[in-house]
Amino acid sequence: MKLDKIEGCFVPSEDGKCAVAQNGMVSTAFPEATEAGVEMLRRGGNAVDAACAAAFALGVCEPQASGLGGQSHAMLHFQGKTVAIDGSSRVPSLAHLDQISDNKELIKGYRATTVPSTPAVLGYLHFRYGSLDWSEILEPAIQIASGGYAITPLQHQLQQRELKKFLGAPGRSGAHYFLKDSVRPYDAGDIFKQPDLTRLLEKIAWHGIKAFYTGVVAEQIDEDMRQYDGFLRAEDLAYIPWPVERRPLHRNYRSVRVFTCPPPSAGRTLLLTLQILKNLPARFLLERDPKSFHFIAEAFRKALLNHKERPFDPNVYPQLPDDKKLLSSIYAKRLSASIRDVIDPDLPLHDLYPAQSDTTHLSVMDNQGNAIGITQSIELVYGSKVAAAGLGFLYNNYMSSLEFKDPSHPYYLRPNARPWSSVAPIICFYKDKLWMVAGSPGSERIFSTMSQFLTHMIDGDMPMSTAMIHPRFHCSVGGTLSIEADRFPVEVLDYLQSVGYKMDLREPYSFYLGAVHAVLKCQTNELFHGVAEIRRDGFAAGL
Repeated sequence: MKLDKIEGCFVPSEDGKCAVAQNGMVSTAFPEATEAGVEMLRRGGNAVDAACAAAFALGVCEPQASGLGGQSHAMLHFQGKTVAIDGSSRVPSLAHLDQISDNKELIKGYRATTVPSTPAVLGYLHFRYGSLDWSEILEPAIQIASGGYAITPLQHQLQQRELKKFLGAPGRSGAHYFLKDSVRPYDAGDIFKQPDLTRLLEKIAWHGIKAFYTGVVAEQIDEDMRQYDGFLRAEDLAYIPWPVERRPLHRNYRSVRVFTCPPPSAGRTLLLTLQILKNLPARFLLERDPKSFHFIAEAFRKALLNHKERPFDPNVYPQLPDDKKLLSSIYAKRLSASIRDVIDPDLPLHDLYPAQSDTTHLSVMDNQGNAIGITQSIELVYGSKVAAAGLGFLYNNYMSSLEFKDPSHPYYLRPNARPWSSVAPIICFYKDKLWMVAGSPGSERIFSTMSQFLTHMIDGDMPMSTAMIHPRFHCSVGGTLSIEADRFPVEVLDYLQSVGYKMDLREPYSFYLGAVHAVLKCQTNELFHGVAEIRRDGFAAGL
């Protein structure tokens, strides 16, 4: 690993996808959200202040991926201590499987939502670690909601894609708030204002985060749910889903120590992938030989199957040392050695666990040595496609992330259960010094996106600006290989198909294959680097 090359060859760009700064850096999935975070740093706030402001702003200007109705997880390094923030939402108390006639009710509509945790997570982070006044944190989000922002081409495309689901949802409340004239997608460039959400954010800024979970707001949500036969009630909201601080999982990849979130997040899957890959020479992984892509694809399959077949909920089994055996070098070597010259027929050859949710991630570092990455989501693109009447935010559809067939499963759908999550934000250290915070959306593709980003940097000595735009692929448990076809040599595609993969050819810079938002503190100079995904609407900036 050549640190001077990784940091010295970084190239900032005029479009804000790659940025350099001296006193802190913010990277998010939307320009206005990034500016909200930078403004907090400008006012003397720390990384947590900036991250909370950016997260609230993302809920306003990136509603397809996050918002007050969703859930959030985070990795935090604060004053020398690294912790994982488990911000799982909860299943409402009335949600029993015998009350659900069709599993499609868990995908969209009022019955699909869990108790939102994002407001509680952001409130907790600010209360415990922030330094600015709470009202300052909400100020940018309120301004964006009130004054509006310009709809992007990506948002227009997603609204077009989800149009039938919006119009087919009960009450069409999501369509009312997020479609033009409640019936058609907004055009790119249209200014989108959200007066109801503005008033809700003002209430939260004035009265604190409990204003979302109690009082008038909780009563409005309760009434809304009763009208459309949803499960969520004021009593569920009053039992606020405060986050839990957990000990992060960590392993070395070459000379870098990677910290990430434990279950119910998918950090274990990412670390196991890296443990498998580090059994191979760096040169082999990056020489773009067809066999190297086959090896990486099989590593993805084995790590993902491990995640699916060995579910673990620390709230159910807190006494189990989950990471000791499953992340051991011996176990990783055994998995590595089991990879064959063709696709492994002992693994499932059809996809048992389809996943298509959307998420967002933001990364922040300040000049005080603090760093935070927050991954937040409302599950599917535009969540459950229904919104809280009079409040202007979309309900999530995290009920679809629970098990509904096996009662012994730790994530079985029952009252107060927590959803299974695929997020894997990371904080990396080089020789015990804080180096990088990063993360990605993309459902089950998150771990493959992040592992490729890391290997391109660490094994390939690529700066973040190059690693972020490098061609990507993902392989499902069942051997479906999603790949940016035009960016890979034809002989690679032909070889992968010949050894047994089902080819899912994707467009260049595919939305489907994740979105890295990362910030790095240089070890060879005094600069901060930031990258925001070229595949989406991201933007990086600093002081």
